[in-house]
Amino acid sequence: MIESLSMPTFRVGYPIMTDALDALYAKVKSKGVTMTALLAKAAAMALAQHPVVNASCKDGKSFTYNSSINIAVAVAINGGLITPVLQDADKVFGSLSAIGKMEGACGESAVKMVLTFAVLIAGTFTLSNLGMFGVDRFDAILPPGQGAIMAVGASKPTPVADKDGYFSVKSQMLVNVTADHRIVYGADLAAFLKTFAKIVQEPDSLTM
Repeated sequence: MIESLSMPTFRVGYPIMTDALDALYAKVKSKGVTMTALLAKAAAMALAQHPVVNASCKDGKSFTYNSSINIAVAVAINGGLITPVLQDADKVFGSLSAIGKMEGACGESAVKMVLTFAVLIAGTFTLSNLGMFGVDRFDAILPPGQGAIMAVGASKPTPVADKDGYFSVKSQMLVNVTADHRIVYGADLAAFLKTFAKIVQEPDSLTM
């Protein structure tokens, strides 16, 4: 924790419409696919296009582009928090059923405390979703050795104006990303979030 707080970090927030993602989730949740799993796949796909956000600075002096995209998913357990890792998330997620099975296995192992140390430290990017608890926004502390962590809030009905100034009610969630400023700059993070939002708002690619 002390190491995390000593890193030069910055935060960027981004509102994302979720009507299309919510419709997709309604179709696939019976297959064991969670909203967090869908968000993890979307993050992995966006990271593949913005590798600097998936980079690491472990020695405090230089950073390394990671060859794998390993999404650590924050899971609450009795007395704390644990982050099992979906390894090679951009490659393994060939189907939605594969996503659900992988996340389910990691979550069950986390609850049973049978995850190996190697699995717990393999993450290159962390996803923390508190939306299911009704939290609308929050900031997450960046884990040491990672370039960024994403904090996802609840999707809620929100008045939104279109380009002509007309209002309608859309489902919207707020995403806050904390990043290591030694690796990632504001423009990098903004570009990553724009790609992530596009994937979420046009989620057909999540089923491929």
